[in-house]
Amino acid sequence: MKTTIDIPESLYKKAKIRAVERRQTLKQVVLASLERELGSPSAVEEPPTSYWANRHLLPEFARLEAQGEFTPHATDRDITELISDDRDGR
Repeated sequence: MKTTIDIPESLYKKAKIRAVERRQTLKQVVLASLERELGSPSAVEEPPTSYWANRHLLPEFARLEAQGEFTPHATDRDITELISDDRDGR
């Protein structure tokens, strides 16, 4: 059955973000929420998996990360110092 409902924009954004994080459609998130709220016995609870847990680095980045290219070094400048320099240059 199809229906139309008005959802506050802030709630819609939260639901859409949750759908992207779980790699689901908005419809799947809304239906699962309704099933939980109404206590439907057919609701199967899957543990949520965050977007960051599912991400995979591109091969080149994975290789560089394995080599330690992204770890900070003692000679690296602090981020606040870099931001200050950038602001001063504007």
